[in-house]
Amino acid sequence: MFDSPWSVISAFIVFLLGVFFIAKSSSYFKLKKSRGLLIYIWHTLFCFIYLLYSLSNPADSTAYYRKALSGQFNFEFGTAAIDGLTSILVHGFGFGILSCFLVFNIFGTLGLLAFDGALRYATRNKSKFLKRLATLIIFLPSVSFWSSAIGKDAISFLAMGLALWAALDINKRLWLMVVAILLMLLVRPHMAGIIVIALSLSVVFDRKISTVKRLVLSVVAIVGVAIVVPFALNYAGVSDPSSSEGLIDYVEQRQSYNMEGSSGVDIANMSLPVQLFTYMFRPLIFEARSITALAAAFDNLILLYLFVVGCYAMTKKKSYEFTENRKFMWVYVGLAWIVLAMTTANLGIAIRQKWMFAPILIFLLISIIGKNKSLTTRSY
Repeated sequence: MFDSPWSVISAFIVFLLGVFFIAKSSSYFKLKKSRGLLIYIWHTLFCFIYLLYSLSNPADSTAYYRKALSGQFNFEFGTAAIDGLTSILVHGFGFGILSCFLVFNIFGTLGLLAFDGALRYATRNKSKFLKRLATLIIFLPSVSFWSSAIGKDAISFLAMGLALWAALDINKRLWLMVVAILLMLLVRPHMAGIIVIALSLSVVFDRKISTVKRLVLSVVAIVGVAIVVPFALNYAGVSDPSSSEGLIDYVEQRQSYNMEGSSGVDIANMSLPVQLFTYMFRPLIFEARSITALAAAFDNLILLYLFVVGCYAMTKKKSYEFTENRKFMWVYVGLAWIVLAMTTANLGIAIRQKWMFAPILIFLLISIIGKNKSLTTRSY
């Protein structure tokens, strides 16, 4: 971990830069600096835990670092993007493994700040119980653990957080949505394709936009879909994106790949509703056989509670006028959930990857639960 004095100094510098950057970014997400820094410290704690774990156990994060040490540099999308970025940190700045971890830790923390800002916005006029529940969700171990290390999870979680924050006021934050799409395209192009599709559909069916503006935006959206989606499908490994057989072959192939490992479950013969439930809410408490599985089961229990109560609230409440782009959110959550549930048979992978859309689902559910109180404008 500390193979030279610079590895210690650089790690300290990166951490301090993170403190400065997080303090400055907190106000943008309408959070107090003290809360933003608390989240940063919490997230950094899991960065150290992940690093110590990966040094003694096989992990993708240490594999990225070892590959970077070899001096290979081939900047492409997906896994190669992380290889390239880590190589820049190692050979361009002379960073050691801890410094590299801390850089990605900053990415993950920014995503968590955006998520926290969105939840504080959703619960700003809610009961103390829901506000505390929102805070509990932010400090769930699994939310911080996977996004604190070298890897695609930190950047994809950042992209998801920025997309959620941008959707709260898409007219003023469209540039931020573009940044989110580019970040997701960098590490997980297929998820970037889903964001573009969801955003395009939300524009096409938005009645608040004038016909002329909707037509112009629809043309731009179609062009975006035509460019991003085929690229994403080719990246994902779909042999023929225009063929239904190609898509079916891809799903079956992914199901067989993800069966590898002790967390594999046979989803191929499950109905779609059972696949969706398995992906999002398993392992359940009684299925946990280890400390990590128990922690994941506790997270899933909270998600299941929000889903049940939120769905019940939707059946009881009248429709409300929302300023945020909920069409985009619902379409993105629906498409991401279905695609990932159908192609992921390993619960260990699901625990990590569902955080590419679960925060948006949590926002949607928690925002419609409970009674609204009078609003006061302040930093959360």
